[in-house]
Amino acid sequence: MKKILKIAAVVLVVLFIGFLVFFFGFAPAMVEKSLNPIINKPPYQASEKAKILHEKLLVADLHADSLLWNRNLLEKSKIGQVDIPRLLEGNVALQAFTVVTKTPRDLNIKRNTDETDNIFWLALAQRQPLENLSSLTNRAVWQAARLHEYAEKSNGKLVVIKTKKDLANFLERRKSEKIVGGWLGIEGAHALDGKVGNLQVLFDAGFRMMSPSHFFDTEMGGSAHGTRKYGLTEKGSEMIRQMQAKGMLVDLAHASPKALDDVLAIATKPVVVSHTGVRGTCDNQRNLSDEQLKAIAKTGGVIGIGFWDTAICGEDAKSIARAIRYTANLVGTNHVALGSDFDGAVKVPFDVSGAALITEALLNENFTEEEIAKIMGGNAIRILSENLPD
Repeated sequence: MKKILKIAAVVLVVLFIGFLVFFFGFAPAMVEKSLNPIINKPPYQASEKAKILHEKLLVADLHADSLLWNRNLLEKSKIGQVDIPRLLEGNVALQAFTVVTKTPRDLNIKRNTDETDNIFWLALAQRQPLENLSSLTNRAVWQAARLHEYAEKSNGKLVVIKTKKDLANFLERRKSEKIVGGWLGIEGAHALDGKVGNLQVLFDAGFRMMSPSHFFDTEMGGSAHGTRKYGLTEKGSEMIRQMQAKGMLVDLAHASPKALDDVLAIATKPVVVSHTGVRGTCDNQRNLSDEQLKAIAKTGGVIGIGFWDTAICGEDAKSIARAIRYTANLVGTNHVALGSDFDGAVKVPFDVSGAALITEALLNENFTEEEIAKIMGGNAIRILSENLPD
């Protein structure tokens, strides 16, 4: 009997060690690969006319969650949808690196609570610092530090944008160098750990864009996918005022209709929607109504059109361009941008190296070259140059 127990103990130890090796060594990459699929693999072929035009453009994307995953973004990867080499291949000049600090289990676009925390397990498997397990603010700051570290090790290929001067210097360099500028955003103000005072911590870490909520209601404001879907709270209103005073863009992606209205009622500067679809071409709870689109444009804001099926009801660049055309017809080309949601646990038609396919699809929608330049990056660059801190 003792011998059997001893053998059983050894087997259990071996199995436990095997589980630890799998959990810490292989699980993060497997999770990312399963959650961020690409429908059409590279290389991508656009028309000659589109390629020539695309190379002249300053392309900007308002949303990618690439810092969440345990990849070296300085190296070209066979998994995921964004890294610096592929940004350069796609001629993407400016990329918003948006940080996810918490998501609910069984995530959906209709109703989620804040009771579960998928990112806790991902952070544990990635061997993040122990303080990240209990603090969403620490998770955000840790991801921001990764972007700064990538920039330091990139030999100048990646520049972090935090001020108007940073942006101006980057754009001047971009005239003669193929480089990428990255700026930091946050999905959901739960990253404040319930304290408006932590906004300064996040600002100091380099964040220049944040939404009041993500997939669940927060202490700052309701989510379109939460249980109560309320508007801005008193804390949330103070957060919006401080954000705009600091030069941080208010992102209304995922906001409940009431929270969106509340933000627009007190906003003194343009707001953005970093990644969304529009109900005019894809009618569901995730996407924005015509009235909401008009209200956002009225602030001088910019609407980033997403690339995934729930946003565009399609799986190709043509579907992205169709949503862009609808939005531009409604509110004007000055208020439309790209908001891919790359690496955001969504299936997309192509990775970032295929950005020229959107240029081609916009040509096919009969946009002029001047309009395409605005949509593909000019509008995003304008709103950054006007609203970043000095």
